[in-house]
Amino acid sequence: MVHASTGPDGGTPLRRTPRQARSRARLALLLEAAERILVGEGVEALTTTRVAAEAKVSVGSLYQYLPDRDAIIESLASGYFARLEGVMDDLVRTAAREQGREREQEQGQGEGAGQGQGQGRWDDPVGLLVDTFARVYRTEHGFRALWFGSGLTERTRAADREHKRRMADGVRRVLLALGVARDDAALARACHAAILAADALAQEAFRRTPEGDADLLDEAKAMLRSYLTQVVARYAPG
Repeated sequence: MVHASTGPDGGTPLRRTPRQARSRARLALLLEAAERILVGEGVEALTTTRVAAEAKVSVGSLYQYLPDRDAIIESLASGYFARLEGVMDDLVRTAAREQGREREQEQGQGEGAGQGQGQGRWDDPVGLLVDTFARVYRTEHGFRALWFGSGLTERTRAADREHKRRMADGVRRVLLALGVARDDAALARACHAAILAADALAQEAFRRTPEGDADLLDEAKAMLRSYLTQVVARYAPG
């Protein structure tokens, strides 16, 4: 489901920002109609007339919220970005909780604390991150249709760059939560590079097949493991 949200650059592409529950629900229905067209017919079909017809509302009603095709595309993109960033936030919180539990266990074990460390869900953080976002890509058909189409606006492309920076910050926070790095400019830069590479490989994997080319995703994991292992090695004690 597509949720109504602010614009992809933190502002809003909407002509009218819905504040009441009824208005928000109406906008959500308009965006759901737009997503059905996007998935079924492609980004080129996302016209205000076509979306209004699919949503069974007048074009005038659509114009209250989505004044043109660019606003439709930007609002859809904003929802997809928010979904992906929400998943990353959940992973950061999970990493912090798991690391906290490990510390408590180490304190309770005393001298034998180091044995078995890192054997939980976060034993392979790169694999976990890639697999988690691959599952999102598989279910977000509209996201794939939008990104693989040719109708992205300049505003959406700029928003995508900011989205990647926020995703990179999520990777940075995961590494910090796991206690394997120190917060500095070099870490932020390395995480941004990792996200740019991972995004390019993920897009290619899902261009090849809707399920994501498993071999290419495995190559992405191998590359990112090697790179991030080198990154965290910089922070290892003397």
